[in-house]
Amino acid sequence: MSHHPNPRSLLTTQMRGVLDRIARAGHPPMHALSPDQAKRAYEAGAGVLDMAPHKLARVEDLLIPARDGFQIPARLYAPASEQPLPVLMYLHGGGFTVGSVATHEPLCRHLAHLSHCAVVSVDYRLAPEWKFPTAVHDAWDSLVWLGEQASALRLDGTRLAVGGDSAGGTLASVTAIAARDAGLPLSLQLLFYPGTAGHQDTPSHKTFADGFLLEEPHISYFFGQYLRSAADRDDWRFAPLDGVDESGHVRELDGVAPAWIGLAECDCLTDEGVMYADRLRMAGVPVDLEIYAGVVHGFIQFGRAIPQAMTAHNDAARALRHAFG
Repeated sequence: MSHHPNPRSLLTTQMRGVLDRIARAGHPPMHALSPDQAKRAYEAGAGVLDMAPHKLARVEDLLIPARDGFQIPARLYAPASEQPLPVLMYLHGGGFTVGSVATHEPLCRHLAHLSHCAVVSVDYRLAPEWKFPTAVHDAWDSLVWLGEQASALRLDGTRLAVGGDSAGGTLASVTAIAARDAGLPLSLQLLFYPGTAGHQDTPSHKTFADGFLLEEPHISYFFGQYLRSAADRDDWRFAPLDGVDESGHVRELDGVAPAWIGLAECDCLTDEGVMYADRLRMAGVPVDLEIYAGVVHGFIQFGRAIPQAMTAHNDAARALRHAFG
C-alpha cells in the first residue's frame, strides 16, 4: 500500500469525531502510565463507546487449568438452545498487557447472540507479570481443555473456532497453527485486525503511526512489557507472518483452519493483516478478508458511535454460522 499524503482525510466523519472527542478528553497516553495504571485506564474507558451488553440465557464463569497449575478465569456466553452449541474461544486485545474478559464482554455477548454459538472468553495472563510465551500457552491450554470438557459444558466439541482482536488475534492465529500441528480440527479462525509481524516496518505503520488511536509508542510499550528480549520478535508464536521455529524455519500455513479476517483501513496493522491473508491463501487456506473503510484500530468496540462496528460484528457472525454449518 502506498503512503497517503493526508491519511486523516480517509477517516469517516463519525470516526474523526470520536478521535477528536478522545483527544479533547486529554487523558495521559497509555505509554506514560505504569502497566497497572494502563490496565485500570483501559478498563475504565472500555465501555464508553461500546454497545449495551446483550442479554443471554447462559453466562457462566469457568476456571481452566493451565500447564503450570494456574487457574485461568474464563466466561462462557450462550443463547438458549436445546442442542449442544458450537463454541468460539475468544482472546481479547490489549497488547498482551491490558484488557480482560470484562472489557470485551459486550463484543462476546453480541457474537454469541448473532452467531447462535457459545463464546468462551479467556482471561489469559498478561504482561509484565507474565512474559511471552505465557499467553500463548494459556490460549493453547484453554483450547485443549475446551475440547475435552465440551460435552460436560453442553457444548459441541466437534465444532470449535478460535478468535480474537489485535493481540488476541495474534494469539488466535498462533493457536490455529498449533491446532493444525496437533491434529485438532478447527472450524474457523476469526481475526479482527491481528498483529502478525515481528517488526513494525510496513508502510501502514508509517502512515498511521500517529493520531489513529493505536500509536507507535503504544506498540513499543506493549511489546516492551511482553517480550523477554529482541529475539522473541522473530519467534512464530509472536509473529505468525514471518517468525521462525527453533530450527529457523518460517511456519508453513497449509492445513490451518479457514480464516475470516476483518481489518480497519486506518490502522498501522492493516498491511501485515493483508500479508497474512495472502500467505494463508498461498497455502491453500480459504480466507474471507474484509477491510472496513475509514475506521481505526479498536473500532469493533465502538458500536454506539461507529456503524462499521455493527457491520463487522454481523460479517464475523455470518462467517461463524457458515463455518459451523
